[in-house]
Amino acid sequence: MPRVHNIKKSLSPRTSCLTSESDKQLDYLPERLRAKLLPFQKEGIIFALRRDGRCMVADEVSMGLGKTIQAIAIAYFYKEEWPLLIVVPSSLRYPWTEEIEKWIPELGPEDINVIQNKTDVGKIPNSKVTVLGYGLLTTGAETLIDAVNNQNFRVVIVDESHYMKSRTATRSNILLPIVQKARRAVLLTGTPALGRPEELFMQIEALFPQKFGTWTDYSKRYCNAHVRYFGKRAQWDCRGASNLHELHKLLSDIMIRRLKTEVLTQLPPKIRQRIPFDLPPAAAKELNTSFEEWEKLMRAPNPGGSETVIGLITRIFKQTAIAKGAVKDYIKMMLQNDSLKFLVFAHHLNMLQACTEAVIENKTRYVRIDGSVPSSERIHLVNQFQKDPDTRVAILSIQAAGQGLTFTAASHVVFAELRSCSPNWTVQFCEYSLPYCKWDFRHLYVGNVESKGKSVQRTKPMTLCLPGKH
Repeated sequence: MPRVHNIKKSLSPRTSCLTSESDKQLDYLPERLRAKLLPFQKEGIIFALRRDGRCMVADEVSMGLGKTIQAIAIAYFYKEEWPLLIVVPSSLRYPWTEEIEKWIPELGPEDINVIQNKTDVGKIPNSKVTVLGYGLLTTGAETLIDAVNNQNFRVVIVDESHYMKSRTATRSNILLPIVQKARRAVLLTGTPALGRPEELFMQIEALFPQKFGTWTDYSKRYCNAHVRYFGKRAQWDCRGASNLHELHKLLSDIMIRRLKTEVLTQLPPKIRQRIPFDLPPAAAKELNTSFEEWEKLMRAPNPGGSETVIGLITRIFKQTAIAKGAVKDYIKMMLQNDSLKFLVFAHHLNMLQACTEAVIENKTRYVRIDGSVPSSERIHLVNQFQKDPDTRVAILSIQAAGQGLTFTAASHVVFAELRSCSPNWTVQFCEYSLPYCKWDFRHLYVGNVESKGKSVQRTKPMTLCLPGKH
C-alpha cells in the first residue's frame, strides 16, 4: 500500500480543490478507475485515507451515482490487507461484483465469491473478495457467521449501512463485531438519518466503539431520552433528537456527506445502471431449453418465418418475468431511501403485480396505470404522482403508459422489463417524458436475459438515474 500522508484532517466537502499531494496519492489506483473519478469522489477517497480507512460516506447522491466506486477505490489502497468483505442488500450482490470486475481488472472470477445461502462457505477461505447479502444475516446462520468470523476480514465495506440502524435487529448484532474487528471499514449510505440520532448509533459504534460513550450516554445527550409511562410501566423513549448541532459537528470527522446540489455540475445528465441477479432454478431450466431452441433455429438453413422467431423471443421474455422475486427485493431496497420518487415499468401482468406487491408490503403510497385503467382516469393518477410528495412510486405498463403521459417528478426510472419487439420505445420515452435528459442509444441494453454459453445466469432490469432532476 502507498504511504498515506498525514495531511490536515479537516476537509470541507463544499470546496472541490484537492492539493497536488493528495491528488498524487490517487496515482496508486488502476488507471481506468482513476480516470473515471469525479472531483467529489476523489475528495471522498482522500477523506477516508486520512482517517486510516475507517469512515462513513453518506452522500445524498446515491443509487448508482458514485458511492460504490469510491468504496472500491478506498479498499484498493488496502489490498495488501485483504481478504475484503462486502456486505450489501441481497439485490445488489451482482451489481457490486460487476463493478469490482470492471474497476479492478487484476481480479479474476475465481477471486470473487458471492455467497448464495447460509451454508455456502466453501470458497470463503480462498477468495480475495467475498460479497454477502444482508438477507443471510439471520438466526440459523451460525455456519455462515462462524466462517466469516474465522476468515478474519481486515477490510470491510458495508453498503446501505442504514440497514444496521436497529440496536435489536439480528443482522445489526451480527455485523457489529465484524466491522469493529476489521482494520479498515467503510460504511456507505445515502440516508444517514441525521435528524434521528437513534438510528446512527449502531453505525458509529461499528466504526468507532465508545467514541460517543455508551448507548445510555449517547441517547441522553443526542436522542432526548426520557421516561414515558404506559399505564404503570415506565419505558425509555429515545426516538427524539437533541444537541444536533454538536452531534453533526462531531460526525463531520468520521462522515463525509455531499448534497446533490453541491455536486450537480459534476454529474452527467443521465446515468444508466444495470442490476443483474440470479434466476430461480426452475426459470433458468426453462430458459436454457428456450435458448437451445433458439440456437437450433439460428443454425438451421431455413429458420422459418418471422412468426416463429418472434414467438420464441416472446416466450423467452415471458419466462424471464418469473424472476419477479428479485425485482421485488430491488424495489424494496429503493424504498429505503425516503427521498426517491421513481417509476417502475413492466410488460407482463405477473411482473406488474409483483412490483405492486413490493410497494404495498412497504406501506408506500403509489399509483398504477395498466390496460385496465380507463384513459379518463390516467391523467388524474399522473397528477397525483406529480403533485403529491407522499406518492413515491408509479407502476406503469409499458403498453398502456408508454405514450402520452409525462412524469417529470421522477428522479429514477426502473425498467423491470424491456419490450422485446420495440427497444426504441425506451429511447423515445426518455426523450419526451424526461426532456431535460438525453439518452444515448448506443448504451441501451436490449432484452433482459444474459446467456453465457448454454447457462442462463442473470436477468437484468435497468435503472435509469436522473441526477439533473433536483
